[in-house]
Amino acid sequence: MIRAPKVGDSGEIVFQVEPRYAIDFAGNGMPAVLATPWLIWFMEKSAMKALAPLLEEGEHSVGVTVDMQHLAATPLNCQVTCRARVIHHEGRSVSFQVEARDEHEVIGRGLHKRQVIRIDRFAQMVAKKAAS
Repeated sequence: MIRAPKVGDSGEIVFQVEPRYAIDFAGNGMPAVLATPWLIWFMEKSAMKALAPLLEEGEHSVGVTVDMQHLAATPLNCQVTCRARVIHHEGRSVSFQVEARDEHEVIGRGLHKRQVIRIDRFAQMVAKKAAS
């Protein structure tokens, strides 16, 4: 890492709920709303964005812990803002408080941890596992 993350460093992702981000069981009176796996994906991306400027060439981060609550439904075409804020780091492990809001309310929150990895070492480990 170029520098260690500081408590309060943050990343933000803003997106619009498109049909591809909706639950796959909408219909028969069930409205199309943002699916929980997509909400988690965008929350993780906001944490990745917070770490990106701190990484050296050849480094990346991977998610290792997700503890999130999906608190409210968000219909199609609504805008969602996901923010991740560093709350702790120890070595190459970084913990985030994450929150997502639509235009009306908080729709999700939780904790997320990422590990900074060396891409070459990670690729070797994956290749070894795939070969066995």
